[in-house]
Amino acid sequence: MRVVRGPPVRAFRAAAAIRSAPVTEDFRAMHGLYLEDLKTGMSAQFGKTVGEADIQAFAGVSGDTNPIHLHQGFAATSRFGQRIAHGMLSASFISTVVGTKLPGPGSIYISQSLNFKAPVKIGDTVTAVCTIVDIDAAKRRVRLATECRVGTTVVLDGEAVILVPRRPA
Repeated sequence: MRVVRGPPVRAFRAAAAIRSAPVTEDFRAMHGLYLEDLKTGMSAQFGKTVGEADIQAFAGVSGDTNPIHLHQGFAATSRFGQRIAHGMLSASFISTVVGTKLPGPGSIYISQSLNFKAPVKIGDTVTAVCTIVDIDAAKRRVRLATECRVGTTVVLDGEAVILVPRRPA
């Protein structure tokens, strides 16, 4: 007869403690940087390898079913000779930086300009980089230079304006 042991009792106790922990409405721990924390020249980045599932999911969410993204036969006749990722998929990685890193949670997009420079292919790793170039403290706005790269190739660039909260008094 074989005896199969389960997880230690302490694991069950730890899981039970998490489930019974009080839920708080204090969201300060989730907040990103405040206006007072920011300096010109600060930068943050996010990288992601674009896969087939990303292309399919973005097409489903956005409704952009352009065959240049989804149909190999069609894409083979294009100037790129193959399927390419949605440009706005790469641009969304800038939003990832803004919403999660710099300035982070609590910041609000005001505007974004985009200049598409080169295609992103399935399997490429896109790195979005955002750098603070100006801070307007009176209006609580931060201007960011934004760029997405595949290796050393800039695939898109632009500028974002973000509304940033002040530190609570």
